[in-house]
Amino acid sequence: MPAAEVPVSVELVRRLVVEQRPDLVGLAVSELANGWDNLVCRLGDRLLVRLPRRAMAAELVAHEQRWLPELAPRLPLPVPAPVFVGRPGHGYPWSWSIVPYLPGHVAAETPPTSPAAAAVALGGFLAALHTPAPPDAPPHASRGIPLARRAEGVADQLARLDDRARRVAAAGLWQAVLDVPGWPGPPHWLHGDLHPANILVHHGELSAVVDFGDLTAGDPAGDLSVAWMLFDAERRARFRIAYGAADDHTWQRARGWALVLALVFVTFSADNPTMAGIGERTLDAVLS
Repeated sequence: MPAAEVPVSVELVRRLVVEQRPDLVGLAVSELANGWDNLVCRLGDRLLVRLPRRAMAAELVAHEQRWLPELAPRLPLPVPAPVFVGRPGHGYPWSWSIVPYLPGHVAAETPPTSPAAAAVALGGFLAALHTPAPPDAPPHASRGIPLARRAEGVADQLARLDDRARRVAAAGLWQAVLDVPGWPGPPHWLHGDLHPANILVHHGELSAVVDFGDLTAGDPAGDLSVAWMLFDAERRARFRIAYGAADDHTWQRARGWALVLALVFVTFSADNPTMAGIGERTLDAVLS
């Protein structure tokens, strides 16, 4: 995990809240997660504070702050749209957010009780999200782009697969999806990083979609790759029907994106068993 580029702590969160939201001073502050990009703290029972710990993450949080309040009202599942945007202070250089606390556990560790219902819910969520995006939607160097632009990374990651049979099968699938026609429409809104660790399950049902830092616009097939990460073939079919707008070429590119992301997770998640597990399961699904 990358080191924090600036000191972040629960005490810093307390100081920023005292200075900028004195009405919330009485709420308890405790660390919830200290991840690659953000320190996340509970603020009372109903709020979270997201504090970027790297300059790159600060740019991603700014995308959430700008766009999620506009997108959230038309989405059928809750998303962490900021309720307050904080300013730099106390030596901390970046904007930060207070967002609603969305209850649940990540789907990667607590799968939904009914995968069929989850497939319908997630397909409907993406159908609502994937609409034409405005020209000033955030660009992204590696998501929403033509699959061919991931070729160099895929070649490197294929070479790292220890299992020869898997490596040969994955290479064959990759060559096949490269021949699929690209996205012909206008850029659509994308979550950009949709996988089972960014989907919450509460009381057995999909309850929220989180972590929109990679929000961007482009080919919706990248988001649709989540179908191979979360569902078997029967539930993938339900997901596709609920989504309603994936023609055969889009569905084939989605499988290609599932392969791309599975290789990334398998190759680079030695220190993260949750993401490594997602990668292994997804790679099995796309090759089956």
